[in-house]
Amino acid sequence: MTLKEQIKSDIKDAMRSKDTAKRDTLRNIQTSIKQIEVDERKEVNDAEVEAIIMKYLKQREDAKSQFKEAGREDLVTKEENEITIIKTYLPEPMDDTELENTLKDIITSVDAKGMKDMGKIMGKAKTVIGSRADGGRINQMVKKLLG
Repeated sequence: MTLKEQIKSDIKDAMRSKDTAKRDTLRNIQTSIKQIEVDERKEVNDAEVEAIIMKYLKQREDAKSQFKEAGREDLVTKEENEITIIKTYLPEPMDDTELENTLKDIITSVDAKGMKDMGKIMGKAKTVIGSRADGGRINQMVKKLLG
């Protein structure tokens, strides 16, 4: 079963169990998937669905931090619940050691010498690591390794 099919199935299950938070979160993700499919006139694969979910997760985390700054604990809780639901559809994130080792291998494979090779490293890292680490975290680790 593809990730897209899994989301569709889980929406139905959430509707049956009257889990409105999960239903609404998954519907938002499904809407994003359909938008890409309509705009680009193609079926999305699991890697593309993961990228869409990562983008949605980043939006939720940004909203959570803004609500926290505004003192809206009720909305912070809502965002935390959505983040928990979203994370179940993503692969297990890399820990720092695994990420560092993977990036060292990538730096060696692209023969990077310094910060000017950052683009080559980031491009390869995105394909190798995928959604197991977000771009900001990868960027910070690469800077640390090259610096």
